[in-house]
Amino acid sequence: MSRTPRVLKVGLIQMQMGDLAAENLRKACAMLRQAAAQGAQVACLPELFLTPYFCQTEDSAKFDLAEPIPGPTTQVLSELARDTSMVIVGSLFEKRAPGLFHNTAVVLDVDGSLVGRYRKMHIPDDPLYYEKYYFTPGDLGFQAFETKAARVGALVCWDQWYPEAARLTALKGAEVVFYPTAIGWHPAEKATHGDAQYSAWETMQRAHAIANGVFVAAVNRLGHEGAPPGLEFWGGSFLCDPFGRVLARARHDAEEVLVVPCELDRIEETRRNWPFLRDRRIDAYGRIVERFLDSRPG
Repeated sequence: MSRTPRVLKVGLIQMQMGDLAAENLRKACAMLRQAAAQGAQVACLPELFLTPYFCQTEDSAKFDLAEPIPGPTTQVLSELARDTSMVIVGSLFEKRAPGLFHNTAVVLDVDGSLVGRYRKMHIPDDPLYYEKYYFTPGDLGFQAFETKAARVGALVCWDQWYPEAARLTALKGAEVVFYPTAIGWHPAEKATHGDAQYSAWETMQRAHAIANGVFVAAVNRLGHEGAPPGLEFWGGSFLCDPFGRVLARARHDAEEVLVVPCELDRIEETRRNWPFLRDRRIDAYGRIVERFLDSRPG
């Protein structure tokens, strides 16, 4: 007996942030409603969507941007999720306790309930990405969250470069792995390295989709931010299927709401033909938890 295919409509909200958190939240909600009107069952916002990307400098006053979870922003997103019957993945600057802060993704179900949170595990410290100053590494591990729409995983930006993060999230049963993101070009490097940097970013995540047999959605912010030279966030949000095929890709120069149908049965189909999870040598990977496999005397 044939059964009805499972089709999940996924919304990607690519937006540019202004200086006012209230205005960014208003815009995010309007774009989420637009996604819901197009049939999205789950939608994801960019990393730290409430504010400009403040990690370009180390400034203790920026800690005032953080808020508790649950808190005022999760309340607004919760009401929106309930009003639209849509799962929402949002990225927030979490104040956990005085002096203790995280870069956190929240997952809100269609009834507005907070299904769970993921605290960013991999924290970068690069020029104009001074995140180690602000964020404590996550301590909740890699997770997947059961929602009314699908089982979703949430990782955040710099996590994109780590196959271990995608693997463990997939092993938790995620059908779609979302990456709320804030990544862009250093303007002086764009002409020489820009195409290669974007290509590497997209290729890495398509590889996660293939290696794990899952859908992957990368949701980036857009636009130039910060005092010159600042950063030019490259947009280019995309969604790919378990075979690594890009089903939709946003532009580099415009805000967009993408709503993409995902045939979840492709997960089973792809894994039957490319059974990477079956063939993993779990007996041989013990040393993966070491920092480096230094040579040891015989």
